[in-house]
Amino acid sequence: MSTTCQTYNENSWVRKPGHQPRMSLERSYEMVKKSKLFTFWRRKEEPHSPSSHLPIGQASTHHPTQPGYNLRDKDLKKLHKAASVGDLKKVKEYLQLKKYDVNIRDREYRTPLHLACANGYSNIVSLLIEKQCKINVCDSENRSPLTKAVQCAKEDCATILLGHGADPNLADLDGNTALHYAVCGQSVSLVEKLLEHKANLEHQNKDGYTPLLLAITENNAKMVEYLLKRGADVNASDKNQRTALMIALSDEPTNLVSLLLQQEVDLSRQDITDSQLRNMLLSMVLLYIIN
Repeated sequence: MSTTCQTYNENSWVRKPGHQPRMSLERSYEMVKKSKLFTFWRRKEEPHSPSSHLPIGQASTHHPTQPGYNLRDKDLKKLHKAASVGDLKKVKEYLQLKKYDVNIRDREYRTPLHLACANGYSNIVSLLIEKQCKINVCDSENRSPLTKAVQCAKEDCATILLGHGADPNLADLDGNTALHYAVCGQSVSLVEKLLEHKANLEHQNKDGYTPLLLAITENNAKMVEYLLKRGADVNASDKNQRTALMIALSDEPTNLVSLLLQQEVDLSRQDITDSQLRNMLLSMVLLYIIN
């Protein structure tokens, strides 16, 4: 007689008369991970890293890239240069001359606001907004000033932008939003502010990664726990149909697996490779629960 268990909810398991209480899923995992299966699995499986690389303080090629801008003086207008180095006096002077448009673009379609945000000059950000600059404008990589502020971990600038209507759900060419970058930058406070301004917790980049899946790839337990508390879908999957649990299991066992197993995890899910070893592991976990 076969038994199918699609989700786990600790409160749903009830002790029956004459039966020993079932082992918790977390305890089952602790027993399974001591076996040699993980070592064998890791040798056989391909690395779980996404096809893109989200460096700290950044987002993807499809992981969120380098945080700041690579600037060359010869490519910059005077207003851009003043904004990029935080020269408030010069910025005021150029804007008062009305020779320079507050939204002027450089060769990479960056505005002075982009450069001020990337370098963390909140006073210049405030001045440019006062001068009615466009806030939801994108550079050649389709990144908004908010995205650059978050990518470069300039929280003060991001806070100002959000307070003036910056859209947290604009995606760059790799499909990453400001929330993806905040997760990769390991800033819970920035993630919190973005969510307060209606950032989409389930937005997927071109690799299919939600912010939660990115936190898993970063092995950031604190971020994973916070996103789960905010309602992130633990069963969301990437473009290869891998869930958070599958991604966490595809590397050395970590406390992320135990954390995920405390959620209502769908153990029946399969990725597009339908890995025999992965299914074996999940089957072992199930056997510990139901026997």
